[in-house]
Amino acid sequence: MDTTTVGVDLAKNVFVACVADCTGRIVARREFNRAGFLSWLGTLPTATVIGMEACGSAHHWGRTAQRLGLAPRLMAAEFVRPYRKRQSVKNDRADAEAILVALLSPGMRFIPVKTEAQQQRLAWHSLRVGWVEERTALLNRVRGLLAEFGVIVDPGPKHLRALLAEREFDTALSPALRGLIQSVRDQLDALDARIGECDRQITAQQANDPLAKRARDLPGVGLITADAVTASVGDASMFRNGRQFAAWLGLTPSQSGSGGKTKLGRITRRGDDYLRTLLVQGARSVLAATLRKQRRESPEKLTRLQQWIVVLNGRIGYHKTLVAIANKHARQLWAVLAKGEAYNPQAWQRA
Repeated sequence: MDTTTVGVDLAKNVFVACVADCTGRIVARREFNRAGFLSWLGTLPTATVIGMEACGSAHHWGRTAQRLGLAPRLMAAEFVRPYRKRQSVKNDRADAEAILVALLSPGMRFIPVKTEAQQQRLAWHSLRVGWVEERTALLNRVRGLLAEFGVIVDPGPKHLRALLAEREFDTALSPALRGLIQSVRDQLDALDARIGECDRQITAQQANDPLAKRARDLPGVGLITADAVTASVGDASMFRNGRQFAAWLGLTPSQSGSGGKTKLGRITRRGDDYLRTLLVQGARSVLAATLRKQRRESPEKLTRLQQWIVVLNGRIGYHKTLVAIANKHARQLWAVLAKGEAYNPQAWQRA
């Protein structure tokens, strides 16, 4: 059998493969358990193209296929979905066939297989996000509980944490509630320690990464953002330009229209939610710093970028300006990572 392409529907224990020959005709459908799938991959001809959705464990199987001399191709699930014959019918066999058809489609965009080192770096980010969310949920929960006993705390975590830190606060509580508050303190301390450990690991793992150090020179790009971007992207030169990189992050407007008329809508929000969130948060800090400087300084003391931000904020409003700044930061990040250059705020003056 002249196998050239295979579409695989991945799962934890059941794997379904749809096999096509060199003409694109489906010649076999196979179902395996985990061990059987690994053995079967080893029997495929070298350079066989293996298509998979970029879901959980996809990068692991992509690396496994590479070690066996195969050519893995990961695709976003949203790009595979339209190739399912019947949208109302979803099963493993139909999914495997849809993956195969999508793989054979001209112009399909693929996701690079992440190395194990990249995923190890990103694991600390994933843990940190989860623990930050858990800490926020805990603070909100205890705020609601205190309100039930007539204790109203000003908005913001710093006010609640300051109140919890006051030992005199305990004297106004019943013994049972006092014990509950102490357990909250202990849990907050534990979460703070875990988040701090994540921060230390993220700092350490980018210490020897020149790209991450270079990325941190950009305004609005801090330690966490720089490490997340370099670990997620890998080789930034796979993007043709900065706009394509920004579009990959979902920071470009959606387009619609007909009859030669194009209408721009809200941003697509495709791609990595975490990276996009970090860039928007960085844009928020840059915008806040610019507006503070605008109030203190005369207009001629603002940099060219700050002048652009001020004008844009007055013209389109706060939230759209945030997205525009994040888009610009994404393009600048691409230039720094893809071209290997240090950040130069005066690069716009080049002839």
